[in-house]
Amino acid sequence: MNTDINIVAQKTVDAISEKIRNLQTLNIIVAGKTGVGKSTLINAVFREKLTETGKGKPVTDHMRKITKKGVPLSIYDTRGFELGKEVQSEVKNEIIETINKGLASKDVNEAVHCIWYCINNTSNRVEPEEIEWLRELTRENQITQVPIIVVLTQSFTPENAKEIRNTILDENLDIIQVVPVLAEDYEIPGITTIKSHGLDILIKIMEESLPDELIDTLNNVQIASLEAKKRRAQAAVATASLAAAGEGAAPVPFADCAMLIPTQISMIASITVIFGFNVNKSIITALLSSTLGAGGATLVGKTVVSNLLKLIPGAGTVAGGAISAGTAGVITAALGEAYIGIMELVFKGDMSIDEINTEKGKKKLFEIFRNKLKGEK
Repeated sequence: MNTDINIVAQKTVDAISEKIRNLQTLNIIVAGKTGVGKSTLINAVFREKLTETGKGKPVTDHMRKITKKGVPLSIYDTRGFELGKEVQSEVKNEIIETINKGLASKDVNEAVHCIWYCINNTSNRVEPEEIEWLRELTRENQITQVPIIVVLTQSFTPENAKEIRNTILDENLDIIQVVPVLAEDYEIPGITTIKSHGLDILIKIMEESLPDELIDTLNNVQIASLEAKKRRAQAAVATASLAAAGEGAAPVPFADCAMLIPTQISMIASITVIFGFNVNKSIITALLSSTLGAGGATLVGKTVVSNLLKLIPGAGTVAGGAISAGTAGVITAALGEAYIGIMELVFKGDMSIDEINTEKGKKKLFEIFRNKLKGEK
């Protein structure tokens, strides 16, 4: 049976690679005055510390394109500008030109999908010139309708952030939302530490603003919201469970259990891509062997499935060489939820990705899997 599980693990790794290759590239323009903390914000939201990989490729006099191999994300970083009409106008025109160029390409990988305009919240006020700049930008963006989000960086106090946010909203600008954030924990020596906040809200607003074809990409590249990753991954599990169960209640013969394998492979690949971790064959093998048993429940017969049924309340026993379609769905859902559970531990730093293939990791995987089969949280 080890040969079988190795084949499934390899097919899963291949499916992960294919899904990653097929991810659309997410393109975001980040603009704002000098010193608003754009680099800190970018590094806090996205994996791979993009702004530490170099200065990026200049695309205009006031804009550079930041990319990294293997990350389906491009950041168009406008150079920080002060309150000078000429420079402000040049930056605005370059943003519009970049948007139009992307549209003209008719390629989703070249289109601009979102604009972040950053304002430093510690200034305690919004300069009238910035409001006017935003008004002009939104006016010229009316046809292209690229979502614009105003990000209030360095929002240390909620009271001040709320006041500035309301001031901007009262201007009735054509923007999606105003989001106060603190990208990193801020220590006040000897007094307290203000925890980072708001980044998860920024991701949620992005999810609501972007087309569905870019949501997997967003979650793959973002490191700011565990809940967003879990929501997307659980949606993949729900889809796979429904497919495994089938539309009716017809039993699934053991001879046909292999039909479940592509569904489970696709589900595991989707979860892996959403979390954005580098997962190898040995980790997938550990997942399958510690949950579905040696060879996987879809590959072996009554022995493994009978043992699994004992863990499912009301599932009954193996009868007539078949399991119910509903039970097939339950097993698939438990596998997916167990994988999400272990990915959550890795995301939080409670376990390294390499530990999944250890006895500790396998034991934890089976524990989560068993609880999910029993319907426990």
